[in-house]
Amino acid sequence: MKCQVCGSEDTKVLESRLSDGGRSVRRRRCCVTCNHRFTTYEKEEVFAFSIIKKDLRVEPYSRDKVFRSIQTACQKRPITYEQIDAMISRLEKTVQDSGERTVASQRLGDLIMDSLHGLDKVAYVRFASVYKDFQDPSEFMREIDRLDTE
Repeated sequence: MKCQVCGSEDTKVLESRLSDGGRSVRRRRCCVTCNHRFTTYEKEEVFAFSIIKKDLRVEPYSRDKVFRSIQTACQKRPITYEQIDAMISRLEKTVQDSGERTVASQRLGDLIMDSLHGLDKVAYVRFASVYKDFQDPSEFMREIDRLDTE
C-alpha cells in the first residue's frame, strides 16, 4: 500500500479489525519511510448481476427493491430485519454460485417464494398474491389450500 504523504510502498500493518459486520477489514498502517499513519479498508468484490423482466427489459439487481418487497409481505409478522437480510444474502449467494450474470425475474421471485415458504406462511401468501398477480379471492384460497395439504 502506497503512503499518501511520501509515496513509499514500504508500509506495515499496525492493527487489523473486522468492520461492516465482518464484510470488510479495517487496517491501521504506518509508512516505514516517513512514519505517517493511515487507515485502509479491504472489501469483498461485489457480485453484480442484472434482472431480465417479463417484458425482456434488463435492469441492474437492486437489493433495496428486493428488501422492500419482502418487508412489505412480512409487515406485522414476527420476522426481523436481520432475518430478511440473511434471506436476501442467501438468495444472492445462490445466484452468485450459479455464475449467472443475468437472472430472470421469475427465477428470483421463485427463490424468494421458496425462502418465505420456510420462514412464514402468511408472508409467503402475501408475497405470492403480488408475485403471481392474484386477480380474485379464489386464487388466494387455492394457494392456502395448497399450503394446508403440504
